[in-house]
Amino acid sequence: MIPFTKYQGLGNDFVLIDNRTQPEPMLSSEQARQVCDRNFGIGGDGVIFLLPSTSQPHAMRIFNNDGSEAQMCGNGIRCLAKFMRELNIPTEDGGYSIETKAGLIVPRFDGEQVTVDMGLPRLRAEEIPTTLVPKGGKVLNLPLPAPWSRFNVTLVSMGNPHAVIFVDDLNAVDLVNWGPAIESHPAFPERTNVHFVQVLNPTHLKVKVWERGAGPTLACGTGACAILVAAVLNQKAEKRATVELPGGPLEIDWHDNDHVFMTGPAQKVFVGQLSVS
Repeated sequence: MIPFTKYQGLGNDFVLIDNRTQPEPMLSSEQARQVCDRNFGIGGDGVIFLLPSTSQPHAMRIFNNDGSEAQMCGNGIRCLAKFMRELNIPTEDGGYSIETKAGLIVPRFDGEQVTVDMGLPRLRAEEIPTTLVPKGGKVLNLPLPAPWSRFNVTLVSMGNPHAVIFVDDLNAVDLVNWGPAIESHPAFPERTNVHFVQVLNPTHLKVKVWERGAGPTLACGTGACAILVAAVLNQKAEKRATVELPGGPLEIDWHDNDHVFMTGPAQKVFVGQLSVS
């Protein structure tokens, strides 16, 4: 039996496992997929493992609910920080230094909220990655080739890829059909997260999220950061704004040092013992 704790951040929910006794996740990607099944498992958008690290005090790995591995997850790392505090792991300068597949991420506590330095946005084609423009180029409000030429996309990586599409009316977005088609578009060799964004005003952006490997989700932390960066680059928003996701708001701040900071909640839902085969 494996002890676990379920957390959610704005409705983006995860099964968290204390995996510090061994360097590899206790579950395979297929077992994680089964755990995330909402009818036959615990249910969740992913499984997060707290691991030992060779370069930082702690490490994080995450399997999505389709069994694929994500480089990082903004909502997930806020949940991980709360989980680590629940495990009585001492903080370093009020937070934790966590190695992820996207690099070092540092969440800190602000009361019951968690603020995360999400690092630098990446814009070059090879960093997304995308084939829409040559290596070294940036995709800022460019048309997506057929059959989705109706959309202009701005591409940002926050350690994982995001396609941001600005729309006039979020209610007209057919997320269930458009999301997976764009996620798997041949211009994205590693697939992409997809975000449809309506700008309510320069400090308030409203979003629908299609998460790579998870489908429609209530929140995406790295996506909220990418959305603000894309909005600023397209002169649609200020560098500090509220990104309103289906599960609730995140406060995103793109600092002058180019780092993007995300502030939002994370909440423990329940604990249990996991039996896997």
